[in-house]
Amino acid sequence: MAHVPDDEYAPPRLTPAVQWLIAMNVAIYLLQLTVVQPADIQHALGFEMRDLGRAWWTVGTYMFAHAGFWQLALNMYALFLMGPRVEHEWSAAEFTRYFLLCGVGAWVTHVTFVHDGVLIGASGAVYGVALAYAIRWPNDELYVFGVLPVKAKWLLATLVVIDLTSGFTPTLGGDSSVARLTHVGGLAAGWLYLWATRALSAERLKPQVAAAPDVPDEPPRAVPRSLPRVREKLQEIDEIIARSKTAVARRVTSVPTQKAPQMPMVPPELDLVLDKISREGLESLTAGERKLLDEMSRKLRKE
Repeated sequence: MAHVPDDEYAPPRLTPAVQWLIAMNVAIYLLQLTVVQPADIQHALGFEMRDLGRAWWTVGTYMFAHAGFWQLALNMYALFLMGPRVEHEWSAAEFTRYFLLCGVGAWVTHVTFVHDGVLIGASGAVYGVALAYAIRWPNDELYVFGVLPVKAKWLLATLVVIDLTSGFTPTLGGDSSVARLTHVGGLAAGWLYLWATRALSAERLKPQVAAAPDVPDEPPRAVPRSLPRVREKLQEIDEIIARSKTAVARRVTSVPTQKAPQMPMVPPELDLVLDKISREGLESLTAGERKLLDEMSRKLRKE
């Protein structure tokens, strides 16, 4: 099989977790070819029903022992073909956990349905990786043996059908130390992991996108044009101006008396100031004009 990636993605040749997994499987296979007998490796690392409660580590080590070259080659090639892109999408730690979890799922299937023989090989874990790839990039084309183009989703579906048929029809599967049903068990474990991860992510996301509570709209409120203290000050000045205007008007319309010469004269500047207030408002007064207005107010109050 060969891989044809999307135009916008260049898959890495090897990612750390995939590199270590392939290296460990190949190293153990070379060890059984050179130093240790294959039967000894399978007995030490493989799982048998009698190992329950005794050799508990074989639940994980069985994935790194293989019965022959072709089993190892096909598993490692599939892992090399699809694993780096999945690991690049996730992380090395998450990919490793996922790989081992799928292997444990294959072990559970062996214990539940198969019982006999020695369980070895990483096929169940590799099936889980293939599932993650097919779910994430279902329409990617993988060339089987470099010739036949098949989309990832259809390739995975074909392999599952073959394994289910062989698993439930022993005459088709033959006498093999690796039961075909364990492959489907690894795939099922991978599906459960992906479903649970997606469900938990959705639950964590809900509080962040929850609808805001309905709050009745409040009627618009007028914005005060000035602060209270400023408004009070303006009212006080307005009262002074009003008294000043009243006093000026009274003196203009009243008949002069004997005390008229003793009354304080209203300077013409005050008239100009009052006219300015009438035209432009109190805010237009200068500091000198305000001072003049205050002095006249004090004089008028004394009168």
